[in-house]
Amino acid sequence: MSKVPTIIPITDLRQDAAMVLRRVRESKEPIVITQRGRAAAVMMSAEAYDRSEHNREFLRLLARGEKEIAAGKGHGLNAVLAEADALLAEGDR
Repeated sequence: MSKVPTIIPITDLRQDAAMVLRRVRESKEPIVITQRGRAAAVMMSAEAYDRSEHNREFLRLLARGEKEIAAGKGHGLNAVLAEADALLAEGDR
């Protein structure tokens, strides 16, 4: 079951942006900013954004690999594992 997101009206963000930023950094969870009762933006810490981008790139590489396999192309297991280890090491920094 997924976590219920924190939702903050844009008025609260305007009134105390420092508190909202502190909350984002400390919780490491995104906050949904609403305007007129509807989701308008998502605020997340720089660390969470970097992690999200790294995961997206990893998924993109996996999808590319699946397409290559379907097309009859391929790479040796050792090369694939070395590239995966390099990507995972980047994510740990």
